[in-house]
Amino acid sequence: MVAVVSSITALWETRIRKVQEDEDQQRRTKTGGGATGRLSVAVWEDRAVLARLKQKLQTEDGRLILRIEQEEWKTLPACLVQLSQVHEWHIHRTGLQKIPDFIPSFQNLLVLDLSRNGVAEIPKQIGKLTQVRELLLSYNRIQFVPEELSSCESLERLELAMNRDLSQLPDQLRNLKKLQHLDLSMNDFTCVPDCVVGLPAVQWLDMGGNRLQHLPEDIHRMETLHTLWLQRNLLEDLPDTISRMSSLDTLVLSCNRLTDIPPVMGDMANLRFVNFRDNPLVLDVSLPCRTTKVEDDEDDREMFGREFMQVYIQEARKRAELQLP
Repeated sequence: MVAVVSSITALWETRIRKVQEDEDQQRRTKTGGGATGRLSVAVWEDRAVLARLKQKLQTEDGRLILRIEQEEWKTLPACLVQLSQVHEWHIHRTGLQKIPDFIPSFQNLLVLDLSRNGVAEIPKQIGKLTQVRELLLSYNRIQFVPEELSSCESLERLELAMNRDLSQLPDQLRNLKKLQHLDLSMNDFTCVPDCVVGLPAVQWLDMGGNRLQHLPEDIHRMETLHTLWLQRNLLEDLPDTISRMSSLDTLVLSCNRLTDIPPVMGDMANLRFVNFRDNPLVLDVSLPCRTTKVEDDEDDREMFGREFMQVYIQEARKRAELQLP
């Protein structure tokens, strides 16, 4: 009788253990299936976003361009790295808040144009884009430029206009040997950074709409500069060394606090266009009337332009010789 009871007990224990094992297996399968389900959803979401991004691709002149405008893309998805062959990004008015950390994956990138967004920071990883030629970040919220940007050795164009609180640049930027076009307008600079004066190839510089109070005495070191925009600043005088800028042909100085024009500027035969409009110049001069029509640029006859500068300097010299007040 005892043997029979023991046998029945063993049988039930085996059945109970088997049921528990089946239940455990079902729970594991269900849990695994849920994870797989969630993973599948994420994969399909990435595929959908990637398909949407591919619709934004264009080919122009043999370059693959990603162009997104006036849509909401505050962040860029990680699946974008699957399009690392893209040569240009043009992402405007999307509310983009951050340049993604995976930006170094785009080693073929030649143009990074993120103008008119909400980007607050240039990541240090930007320095790994050694092939990029144009970096356009105007109308954002950038307050600081990292020294790593100086490693973008192919950079030819840098635009940082209208970031408002930007007031300094790292000295290392003078190492951008190929930089030709630099736009720092409508920011908070009080002086021209030394690294800008030290740029060896810069040809076009816009620092209008800042708070510049003076120009550096060694500004003539900018030997390749041909266009200089300095409108809407606080300049009260100009250094005589400006006359030694042999390549300068366009100089805009409107809306400053200049009271005089340096006489040495009269020898700047290379200066094609200049504008002194809306400055409190001490001498009141006007252009002489012409009796004959002369074939010449319209800019020559513009009040406060090049011919005005020459007439002003002549009048100043005449008054100095006669010692007139």
